[in-house]
Amino acid sequence: MHGVRRIRHSREDAELRKQKEQAKIAEYLALTDQILSRKRQKDWSEDALELTSKLLQVNPEFYTVWNYRRNIFLNGLFPQRTPEQVNGLLLSDLSMTMAALKTHPKVYWIWNHRRWCLENIPAGPGATGEEDANEWQKNVWEKDLFVVEQMLDVDARNFHAWNYRRYILANMPKARPPKSELTYTKQKIFSNFSNFSAWHQRSKVLSSLWANGKLSESKSKESEFKLIRDAMYTDPHDQSVWIYHRWLIGNDCAPEILEREIQSIQELLMEQPDSKWCLESLVHYKRMLLRSHQEKVDDQALVAECRVFLQQLKALDPMRLRRYEEIADHLSQEQL
Repeated sequence: MHGVRRIRHSREDAELRKQKEQAKIAEYLALTDQILSRKRQKDWSEDALELTSKLLQVNPEFYTVWNYRRNIFLNGLFPQRTPEQVNGLLLSDLSMTMAALKTHPKVYWIWNHRRWCLENIPAGPGATGEEDANEWQKNVWEKDLFVVEQMLDVDARNFHAWNYRRYILANMPKARPPKSELTYTKQKIFSNFSNFSAWHQRSKVLSSLWANGKLSESKSKESEFKLIRDAMYTDPHDQSVWIYHRWLIGNDCAPEILEREIQSIQELLMEQPDSKWCLESLVHYKRMLLRSHQEKVDDQALVAECRVFLQQLKALDPMRLRRYEEIADHLSQEQL
């Protein structure tokens, strides 16, 4: 770059760097051999635990070492500790994994170990049965929900964090009101309409509320159509918005709703004539009318409109030319 002084590295500097790298590799391999040897010997000591901590800081994706660490807890340390001490050990591991996630937020094995820690928090004093969760358990799960929210504030589209959030909400000792998650997902969506994970989470929550009869599907869907319509007009080129819209429509949508949504998308297309997703969605929904409500629509007009949209898509998206040609071929069959 201009204005930046070049630093010339001598052959001696390069050789020194190479030696340091080789020394690190040798140290890592020696540590690995030592840990695997202790694992074979079923060494469940605190020394072995410390060795796993050291190695996992270097390579958090070494799942065999995570498994060994859990066995050290279960077979060596937990049986010798009081419930309060076990709780302390697990809280320490939650802190350790939190530090690891700051630099490795998408490593599955770290998230998996946090789940294991939560599931093994002891009931502690005051519990009267296996399902009686006391303040220890409630506080840890609540704190972990707060932690994952902080992570989603940093990266709102980290699907590992979203999966972990779903896990916490489904398993925490004191369940949160399901509708509170609708508020949370809406906040995330309003922060960024492109947050596919937030839309996906919202669909999961709504599906559960509808299935349990805790929310009117017809009324809430109308609210969702308004929400998604605002998102479409804000960013008509965002794929996640259109995917959510298709989920809302479903496979057995009433013709009056389909026609209403088609009309809304056609109005948007007039403002955004180069919107691939407007065109694709119009073809998709008009084909739905052809297949499911043929007796109520003008099939010839629908087919003609779809062919026009497909021609526009070929020009806008030539990489998928064959796909659009295949859809055009199927239109004649759907008209029969």
